[in-house]
Amino acid sequence: MHDILHSIRRIFVPIRKEGFPFIAIAFVLGVVLGFLWEPLFWFLMLITAWIVYFFRDPARTTPIREGLVVSPADGRISMITTVMPPPETGLGGAPLLRISVFMNVFDCHVNRAPVAGRITRIVYTPGLFLNAELDKASDDNERNALVIDTGRQTIGVVQIAGLIARRIVGWVQEGQAMATGERFGLIRFGSRVDVFLPLGTRVLVGVGQTAIAGETVLADLDPAGGEYTAYVTA
Repeated sequence: MHDILHSIRRIFVPIRKEGFPFIAIAFVLGVVLGFLWEPLFWFLMLITAWIVYFFRDPARTTPIREGLVVSPADGRISMITTVMPPPETGLGGAPLLRISVFMNVFDCHVNRAPVAGRITRIVYTPGLFLNAELDKASDDNERNALVIDTGRQTIGVVQIAGLIARRIVGWVQEGQAMATGERFGLIRFGSRVDVFLPLGTRVLVGVGQTAIAGETVLADLDPAGGEYTAYVTA
């Protein structure tokens, strides 16, 4: 039975409710404008299909072990560098390791917690909508910062709106406890997520690598490493 349910979930991927209005608008426009000119109908049906695909929310198998940092987003590792953390995070005045994951318009945009812990701070900062791949987007673009206390370390996660993105959606609150891989928000429609980690953290990915939210291990906070298990986030 478990195998059957897993197969069904792989075929019929759930769609986030935040996408329903956009799907409905594109579909209705396609039907209405299709009466005026048939090619518009097919063009808008393609747009509708893309919106459905964009708001997909598949289950993920999350590796579990204290110290593991998993990717908060689907996309490409665009930067691994040492920078000062955004001031709104309250992460201090010393440089931190930053791993950036860039999401294009075809990636799943549901964001997931990179570590387990309690959210101690959420700060939304209005800003510009520059290309999210640019380094200065970290300072100039609209963004939403979360600070997660694991009990041993404090981790920063920043959602950054991009050139096309116009809305950061969050589903969590300050004081809330989160499991690794748990969903905490999404960004519409193309953007970036930065993870800020202590210096000395062992990085396990490279620039240009494709990451999967809730599955790809970005880094290990535990210098000793070790084995880990995994669980499926439905």
